[in-house]
Amino acid sequence: MFKKILVANRGEIACRVMKTARRLGIPTVAVYSEADRDAPHVDNADEAVAIGPASSAESYLVADKIIDACKRTGADAIHPGYGFLSENAAFAEALKAAGVTFIGPPPGAIAAMGDKIESKRIARDAGVSTVPGHVGVIADAEEAVNIASDIGYPVMIKASAGGGGKGMRIARSEDQVVEGFRLAANEAKSSFADDRVFVERFIEDPRHIEIQVLADTHGTVIHLGERECSIQRRHQKVIEEAPSPFLDEMTRAAMGEQAVALAKTVNYCSAGTVEFILDKERNFYFLEMNTRLQVEHPVTEMITGLDLVEQMIRVAAGERLSLNQEDVTLTGWAMESRVYAEDPQRNFLPSIGRLVRYIPPEESESVRVDAGVREGSEISIFYDPMIAKLVTHGETRSAAINEMRRALDSYVVRGINHNMQFLSAMMRHSRFLAGDLTTGFIDEEFPDGFGGLQASDTEIETIVAIAAAVAHVSHMREYSIAPDHYSFGEEASEWVVEVDGTQVPITIEGLPGDMQVTLGKSDGQMEAPVVSVVTGWRPGDILFFGHVGSAQIIAQVDTEGIGWRVAHGGLICSIRVLPPHVVRLSAMMPVKEPPDTSKFLLSPMPGLLVTVAVSVGQKVKANEELAVVEAMKMENVLRADQDGEIKIVHCNPGDSLTVNQKIIEFA
Repeated sequence: MFKKILVANRGEIACRVMKTARRLGIPTVAVYSEADRDAPHVDNADEAVAIGPASSAESYLVADKIIDACKRTGADAIHPGYGFLSENAAFAEALKAAGVTFIGPPPGAIAAMGDKIESKRIARDAGVSTVPGHVGVIADAEEAVNIASDIGYPVMIKASAGGGGKGMRIARSEDQVVEGFRLAANEAKSSFADDRVFVERFIEDPRHIEIQVLADTHGTVIHLGERECSIQRRHQKVIEEAPSPFLDEMTRAAMGEQAVALAKTVNYCSAGTVEFILDKERNFYFLEMNTRLQVEHPVTEMITGLDLVEQMIRVAAGERLSLNQEDVTLTGWAMESRVYAEDPQRNFLPSIGRLVRYIPPEESESVRVDAGVREGSEISIFYDPMIAKLVTHGETRSAAINEMRRALDSYVVRGINHNMQFLSAMMRHSRFLAGDLTTGFIDEEFPDGFGGLQASDTEIETIVAIAAAVAHVSHMREYSIAPDHYSFGEEASEWVVEVDGTQVPITIEGLPGDMQVTLGKSDGQMEAPVVSVVTGWRPGDILFFGHVGSAQIIAQVDTEGIGWRVAHGGLICSIRVLPPHVVRLSAMMPVKEPPDTSKFLLSPMPGLLVTVAVSVGQKVKANEELAVVEAMKMENVLRADQDGEIKIVHCNPGDSLTVNQKIIEFA
């Protein structure tokens, strides 16, 4: 076994690898950039080595610095995690020359499968079903248009060295091919230092399902079932699960056999993933092979009971796999939600800032949190916006989803925008619950973007009861502290709850901890509903645990002006609980109008201004490209929403932008 393992990565995956190494009794070394000096993965390691500036191109992607860190610390093995150098064959070769073991597949397998063009040739020759397309490097946009016309629209333009959704564009016309070729090539060059792209047929309404393979150096290759990864935005996965609700045993076996056959063809060892897309008839086509640990590997671990990082370490140390294909069992169901620093209500644009509050759910046999952050951590522009992976397990798919709902309700993140309201919305979406998934699910179900959830009458009653209980406890505390200065009186029980503009009269009775909330009657009701609330909530608590009626409830409560912001089940409501006479007076208050920003192109995210496509005095048409902003290695095209004329260009290419910073002003 190894004496010391250097983890050539950062964030949650670095912490994840260190956790297993610690359990195996193997010391670890962290590497870190200037931006990660105080990151949790640095503290989790036994030793840590600084490797350069914040930019990954000057730190985590510099192989010589990683190898030098091995020499300085005496590490005899490296685990690369995912991303960065994890699928870099030259890096694996350099480690071999330096006498350091690469905890992953051999360089030849990485090279063969890491090149998307070459991998398709190999897969086709190995008898693996492949997507129709042009398996070759494309010189320019004109050639891409000709190839797309031959293949037939729609097509997918993909970076040969791509991954993580970068360097991918769907095109349904010649114009989209030209633009998609340029953007895909630029992203590929920025992320992978390789601007080669290829074109293949885009399968309509596809599902993205992948097979986990595991192989040792003694010829044993097995698969560990599949993962469903169809819920994606911008070609990046958001929710994954295992097994897939779509596969039958026959399809699962056929996909597993082809995945194993491909792994054997390239003499693969270690953990790896063979990705497929499936059409409505369960016809499957090879997409790519990831020669590394996948982000979503925890769902496979939850249903197989295996530690894939441990398996990788043991295989790299020369050990045989301790199980054969017939030993693999899939137990229960696992669900993974990627918690991102992004704003779903602004087309999932990334968010940066400091985590001023961070309280993850309590882990158990059915709840797992893989995170690389803590309270006070900085989410920066330099790296992927994922905060953590939240994983749940249950005996059935429904049970795993219910566990996920509860875990999301108790996951506290403040200081940045995040996607947990959207994740909660997914966990209650009827089509998701039915398992009717495609890679276009988010675009299909939220064509105008995610605008939040519409609460049902029952959900409004629950939110109102929570707010009433919170207000009652707070008011009783205020009265106990200063009864002479408490204007509402000890016996005050009649209130009006304002929920996002809707007014609900209520009466509260009982003592803090056990209350009865009587809601005002609505039209057609014979009697006003009475809701009991039992909770130990105290003023200042951000998490509300209790029973509302017969339901066990977890909610989040933040003060907001003179009221509260209550979040539960994906619903986020601004609430005020006021005496009736105050409600009457507040209706007379003037409303402040928001500023008019229609004459400006504002940066929708923090990022780098890559290009400005217009100049002063130029007339532009609706949907014409105005600028390109890069954030977290993704290029985002900003377009005109109507015809106009450019009055002022406020920024220049290369400028760093903040959210809502003025880029262009229109006449």
